[in-house]
Amino acid sequence: METMLLDENKLDIAVELIKRGEVIGIPTETVYGLGADASDENAVRKIFQAKGRPADNPLIVHLADFAEAEKYTESIPDIAWRLSEKFMPGALTIVLPKNNRIPLITSGGLDTVGIRVPAHPIMQRLIELSGKPISAPSANKSGYPSPTTAQHVMRDMSGIIPAIIDGGECQYGVESTVISIENGDTIRILRPGFITPEMLGTVSDNVIVDKAVLAGLETGEKASSPGMKYKHYSPSADIVIIESDLEKFTEYVGGHYGEGVYSLIFDDDTEKFPYRYMSYGKDSQEQAKQIFRRLRELDDCQAVRVYVRSPEKSGIGLAVYNRLIRSAGFEVIRL
Repeated sequence: METMLLDENKLDIAVELIKRGEVIGIPTETVYGLGADASDENAVRKIFQAKGRPADNPLIVHLADFAEAEKYTESIPDIAWRLSEKFMPGALTIVLPKNNRIPLITSGGLDTVGIRVPAHPIMQRLIELSGKPISAPSANKSGYPSPTTAQHVMRDMSGIIPAIIDGGECQYGVESTVISIENGDTIRILRPGFITPEMLGTVSDNVIVDKAVLAGLETGEKASSPGMKYKHYSPSADIVIIESDLEKFTEYVGGHYGEGVYSLIFDDDTEKFPYRYMSYGKDSQEQAKQIFRRLRELDDCQAVRVYVRSPEKSGIGLAVYNRLIRSAGFEVIRL
């Protein structure tokens, strides 16, 4: 299969493919997704096949407007409406009890479904023109770093899917924040993203970060959100997170340095760091935008082992840290 690279002037081709039950690469403001009709079991099955994704890993359903969630869910609590007014369209996914319009294959066998209203204009138009709810997990092979450009998608999916829409580099660089709602107004963060705990705290006084955000799932525990599986977002290189100041980080890397060893450090570290490195931003917002691209570039350099300066665990930094510890298989060294 030859994969077409489409621009926004060729959305009619993309719409027709979605209506025919095909899977295409789609830009969003977070990362690129593999999009297909979320209500079509066969189309959704093609997403899992293209990604090599485990069938118990739920998909998010993207809609043009949050009001459309009434078609696909059993109930919507008041706080979900308030959250949608404040953060949608945008990088927030709300897990709600689903109805039978969403097949179990889409929800990973769960009786809930994640609902998101994306802000990217191409994704918005595609949903509106197709008239379909669209599932769009990250457009990479399962477990590999998520794609933030159409070229990343082409590398992973060329010959596997019929088309990719090039919408430029993604604005945020990490997937949406996924939350569930408990006891009326308690917000539980299942996957951190650009919508931070602090931002959610402006809507509810009760915001909980699920334990699985910073740790692996228990044996046999089901993933209620994408990205909760044990190892994820991982390049071929071994990733090791080091929590320390720059001096101790440099000393540790020097003691473990050798062929194929790289470091991922902050922009402000570069003048004082004497070993092979890439930098990934001066603050959490830049780190979120660059982290997946850097992990892919480290593979291009044939990196074997990568020591990463740990980001902050607050604000957007929590999302970056969450992606990194999964990329590292939870290998963290604290100095």
